[in-house]
Amino acid sequence: MVTTRLIAARVSPETKARFRSLAERQQMTESALVKRFVDSVVRGAGETDADVLKPSGRRLRGARACVRLHPDDQRLLRERAASRQMAVATYISVLVRAHLRNLSPLPKDELLALKQAVAEIGAIGRNLNQLTRLAHQGAGGPTRGDLLAILKACEALRVHTKDLVKANARSWRTGDEDVSP
Repeated sequence: MVTTRLIAARVSPETKARFRSLAERQQMTESALVKRFVDSVVRGAGETDADVLKPSGRRLRGARACVRLHPDDQRLLRERAASRQMAVATYISVLVRAHLRNLSPLPKDELLALKQAVAEIGAIGRNLNQLTRLAHQGAGGPTRGDLLAILKACEALRVHTKDLVKANARSWRTGDEDVSP
């Protein structure tokens, strides 16, 4: 939402100090608290003062940091964030958190792909169990060669998934997501 107009008011130094204290207790800036009050009054949704003062659950300005980047670094940052289908600010936040906590984050899309691969492996395992039961009942089933081929495919999928996770971890450390395993 783009803010295009300013609302201002002059108050006594005591009122200003009390308002600053109130904003700090809410872990927000004075501007954010004023905006919350104004939005509440304009909405007229019957909110009480207690409702207006409840923390919104969001991280507020005190948790933000401003960073100046060289134009080339800004371009790279936008490209890397876009390649992971993440907003630039989210990408920066994930990078900083990963660095501070020594994590190797998986973006939602990559995590979803890994979860789908795990689900497929589970389905293969269930099918193998059914085939094994049929074979034990004498109803026929896969040959030893068939089972070895399935086992080989599962092992290749396991190795590929392991390499994917390793490459992802390396990409967050080096900043190059095309790192080969």
